[in-house]
Amino acid sequence: MGELWPLSLLRSFERVFGPKHDRWLQRTTGGLLVSTGLAQLAAASALRGAAHARSVGLGTALTLLAIDLVHVPKGRIRPTYLWDAALEAGRITAWLRARPVGRDSAG
Repeated sequence: MGELWPLSLLRSFERVFGPKHDRWLQRTTGGLLVSTGLAQLAAASALRGAAHARSVGLGTALTLLAIDLVHVPKGRIRPTYLWDAALEAGRITAWLRARPVGRDSAG
C-alpha cells in the first residue's frame, strides 16, 4: 500500500518524489486513497459491492495516471512519478482483466 508511505514516512517519500511545500496535501491525498481502498474492501462482499469497487478502482487509477502523465512533462512533479504512472497502468489493466462479478465463465 504505497498510499501509506506519505502518511507514515513523509521524509523518505520526499527524498524519492521531491520536497513538498504543502505537506498537508500529501497527507490528505494518502488518507483519501487509504480510505478509498478500505471502502472497496468492505464493499466487496456486498451484492453489487465488487462491481462498485471495480468502478472506484478504475476511476482512482485513471485519475492518478492522468495527473502523473500531465504534470511530469510540465516539470511540476519529478520524473520519479512515472513509476507511479506505471503502477497505475498496471492497476487499470488488472481491473479491466478481472472477470465481471455475477457472471459465470460462459457469459
